[in-house]
Amino acid sequence: MAFLCLLIASTSLKAQKWPDEAVEAKINDLIRKMTLEEKIGMIHANSSFTSAGVSRLSIPELTTSDGPHGVRPEHGRDWSLDNKGNDSSTYLPVGITLASTWNPDLGYSFGSVLGSEANYRGKDVILGPGINIMRTPLNGRNFEYMSEDPYLISKMVVGYIKGVQDQGVSASLKHYMGNNQEIRRDGINVEMSERALQEIYLPGFKAAVIEGDVNTVMGSYNKLRGEYCTYNDYLINKILKGEWGFKGLVMSDWGAIHSTKEALLGGADLEMGTDLSMMPNPDYNKFFFADPALKLVRNGEIKESVIDEKVRRILRVMFKTHMFGKRPQGTYATKEHAAVAKKVAEEGIILLQNKKNVLPLNRQSVKTIAVIGANANRENAMGGGSSQVRPRYEITPLKGLQNLVGNSIGLRFEQGYTIARNAKADPALIEKAVEAARSSEIAIVVGGWTHGYNYAIWDDNKYDTEGYDKPDMKMPFGQDELISAVAKTNPNTIVILYGGGPIDMSAWADKVKGIIQAGYPGQEGGDALAEIIFGDVNPSGKLTVTFPKKLEDSPAHKLGEYPGDSVNVHYKEDIFVGYRYFDTYKVQPLFPFGHGLSYTSFRYSPLSTAVSNGLVTVTMTIQNTGIKAGAEVVQLYVKDKKASVKRPEKELKGFQKVFLKPGESVTVAFRLDKDAFSFFDEKTGKWVQEAGDFELLAGSSSRDIRVKSKVKL
Repeated sequence: MAFLCLLIASTSLKAQKWPDEAVEAKINDLIRKMTLEEKIGMIHANSSFTSAGVSRLSIPELTTSDGPHGVRPEHGRDWSLDNKGNDSSTYLPVGITLASTWNPDLGYSFGSVLGSEANYRGKDVILGPGINIMRTPLNGRNFEYMSEDPYLISKMVVGYIKGVQDQGVSASLKHYMGNNQEIRRDGINVEMSERALQEIYLPGFKAAVIEGDVNTVMGSYNKLRGEYCTYNDYLINKILKGEWGFKGLVMSDWGAIHSTKEALLGGADLEMGTDLSMMPNPDYNKFFFADPALKLVRNGEIKESVIDEKVRRILRVMFKTHMFGKRPQGTYATKEHAAVAKKVAEEGIILLQNKKNVLPLNRQSVKTIAVIGANANRENAMGGGSSQVRPRYEITPLKGLQNLVGNSIGLRFEQGYTIARNAKADPALIEKAVEAARSSEIAIVVGGWTHGYNYAIWDDNKYDTEGYDKPDMKMPFGQDELISAVAKTNPNTIVILYGGGPIDMSAWADKVKGIIQAGYPGQEGGDALAEIIFGDVNPSGKLTVTFPKKLEDSPAHKLGEYPGDSVNVHYKEDIFVGYRYFDTYKVQPLFPFGHGLSYTSFRYSPLSTAVSNGLVTVTMTIQNTGIKAGAEVVQLYVKDKKASVKRPEKELKGFQKVFLKPGESVTVAFRLDKDAFSFFDEKTGKWVQEAGDFELLAGSSSRDIRVKSKVKL
């Protein structure tokens, strides 16, 4: 679509050099004019989502807003939603669905929509993207994140950030770092090796800072090696602000600061909070960075220059986003924004299984379809925790099918199961579903996970939501029994799964013909699903996380610790996260990393490689050998044939998404520098590329390698 060309820009631009000397001089002048009390006022919250400005110097408040896939519903200075009905924003697909497109250009389009709507709503900082590694399938917040793989995250996050910030709004990168579980997130101490930190958990954040030039970074709730991450000297002062040269501000997650002196010296710049904010008459002077900080400066325990540096970073962000001048007006909940949401859904929905080519359905020959499952007509936008969005509409799967087929096909809906606290299989609902399946040519069961909406139903933890992890991977609400019964009745059963990651399908995966992973596809998701089901859109999404057959196969549970004790959690699986574990330890997944089917087929030519000055160039030709136009994600992995340390079987080091008409071919090229072949050596504290033989593997998933080649470096 034409407007997409306007929204999509190159993600290869060099990071902006900021601040310039003139801006820095203005900042220094403002700081000289400010009283200590005014400086202190700027480094802590003065309402639920703002921090104070200085009116006499025309310094505005800093206004933040959730969330990572849509601007949060409006509220006053407290936490109560205003419910005025004029705050309906575009509900974009969630982070895992965006990343499942494997399309960095869509990351930019996505960010542009988010930034534009945040701007329109008067927000200065949008609290996203979230890029924490998906270490365990149980993390209740995986849906907000992107992948188990740091390279994929690094490529997707840059476009998102540039899209937001090109609209004059700051992105806030979160949660830095090691926030890989929600259970006991408030203070659990993460212990991991330096190699795991450098190879797995830091690269996405590094790319966001150095390539994405992100304006703000949000610290996480947990500790790393005994220090809270939000004011962890190693993470914040030495790596983020030191090694990476980050010039923006570090804000706390809400309520993540627990001390004053340690946090002031540990690198946190802005304290945002929760507990005090939710009281009837909150006293924001009680924040750690308020009166207690003022007292420490006055008695000489903290130098005023420490406060000045924090104010300086806040002002830099304000100048960079033109808060002292005229900002773009932005647009809000437009048709163009809805079209971006739909495009992301179309490319992010994944076809996992398609036995006997049951999909796509033929609307000329199919006359009756049973649509079964509570998720078929359930809206999810306002659930999940802080990332809730209030859209003008949300097209559910049932509505999407109705929109597409109208009266040309008979659709019969049955609920099948109930989403409620401690809900089990309901024989009466299953009986109705089976009857509908028996009388229909096709049965479509819409299930999976769902978002929690309030604390009353969160306590049994069977939801994708902030603040809680799931207790297991089992299908909630009796869905295993439902799907098994429907599949026994109707051989043409297709299952659509909502949710932020893996779910246990062992009870029925081999009994159904089709499986579609929808993620949470946003306000246009139902239409996108319907068009994929009937072949108007050829699916091209790929898994960004390995789907294990059972929870015990996941490395955090097999080798590591989860959720740890009440104090510590040790990442004993080390660098063997996701497919790095499954492929190295020869564990068969249910669906591998990078997997996703198409309605067409692709042929890979042999690899051509060239080495010059340590740079490896890899080229190949991809041809669409089917009868439908489609897109393939060409994935390039590197294998170190012999190393002085244990390395994964293979690691993703390149990917390209190519769109091809039937019979069409294209040549794709990858250029790999030394980073693609290096590992972090804990003995020297440096990245090392050892001489020797490396294997280059190109394919359609980590387990579907089509062509190989060797290079000697």
